[in-house]
Amino acid sequence: MTQWKFTGTYFETCNCAAACPCVFGSPPTEGVCNAIVAWHIKQGTFGEVTLDGFNVALLVDAPGNMAETKWKVAAYIDEKAGEAQKNALLTIFSGQAGGHPAVLASFVGELLGTKSVPMHYQGNGKNRSLTIPGIVDAELEALEGQDGKPITIENHPLCVAPGEPATVAHSKHFRLSDYGYDWKLSGRNGYLSNFSYSGA
Repeated sequence: MTQWKFTGTYFETCNCAAACPCVFGSPPTEGVCNAIVAWHIKQGTFGEVTLDGFNVALLVDAPGNMAETKWKVAAYIDEKAGEAQKNALLTIFSGQAGGHPAVLASFVGELLGTKSVPMHYQGNGKNRSLTIPGIVDAELEALEGQDGKPITIENHPLCVAPGEPATVAHSKHFRLSDYGYDWKLSGRNGYLSNFSYSGA
């Protein structure tokens, strides 16, 4: 199996109230969880293929408790990725290359599709955003605790970025229109953090 590793930042936002109970194995606050999960790879390699600077996102539709039901997902790959980079990213995020993405892929019951799209990911302090023209427009801001510091959750069982504390956030807006979905939300849950994945 090809050796690979990458690090960067990630965020997710969904229709649940903050903080989303799904990460504790509890049911979504509205019975289903509709989310976008986005990664920005700062540094990464898959074998000899360099993955620095690319973005990946997943549309996630979970019909109930996320730990107990199978998700519908769609994958979005940065159009800047060449054929080798695209194949590497799809291999990793489909779970075929092991590591934590394989854990996430084990929850997937149906792949709706994969698209190469222009992706504009921004991460600035307590803010994160992702724009995929005509498909996704999401922006969130970290919530502040009593002392003005971020509110974080550590060691939660259903996590996108294991080993990293998840900072709790609110969405400023979250709009998604694709595959028959039409989500328009604001003031809902978000998480953001660094991440580090590796395999083989």
